[in-house]
Amino acid sequence: MFGGAFDPPHCAHVALARAAVEQLGLVELRVFPTGQAWHKARALSDNAHRLAMSALAFAAVPRAVVDGRELRRSGPTYTVDTLRELRQEYPDAELVLVIGADQAEALHGWRESAEIPRLATIAIAERARPAQAPIPFDASHVPGGHWEAVELPPMPVSATEVRRRVAAAEDIAHLVPDGVARYIEQHHLYLPT
Repeated sequence: MFGGAFDPPHCAHVALARAAVEQLGLVELRVFPTGQAWHKARALSDNAHRLAMSALAFAAVPRAVVDGRELRRSGPTYTVDTLRELRQEYPDAELVLVIGADQAEALHGWRESAEIPRLATIAIAERARPAQAPIPFDASHVPGGHWEAVELPPMPVSATEVRRRVAAAEDIAHLVPDGVARYIEQHHLYLPT
């Protein structure tokens, strides 16, 4: 399971999905654009746009399947609820929750955070670093203290930066997959109002 606002999905999201599939040997990676994110102060773009961009972004990732269930929920969406649904649907499957190191640091504040590692193995994406360097987050934030690592190359890109560049009429070709860039342009997303 790999969730995010994907507003818009960018190359680092795709790299993380690809790395998770390859490094963890996943049979399938469910990609979940979040519904009403409980922790986001700003309003997210229209669900239909985020779902369409996610489908375009992750289409080239082997075994990735975009799942829109969180977008159909009313009220805030919580990871623990989605994990419970997946556990009901796949009672014998080993579930893996893929998150970034920044999310791992905040995991203790998530709804029912102690339940999450009971439902799924937590896989944390780490940026590549020298072998002797300390991990970039405090692992004590991970309930149960057990997690798997997914190593990523440094990729300085964020959805905030993509939105800023679009609003400033700057190039985003190297930040998002081609299909996402075309979609943003065709649908006039992230332009100043």
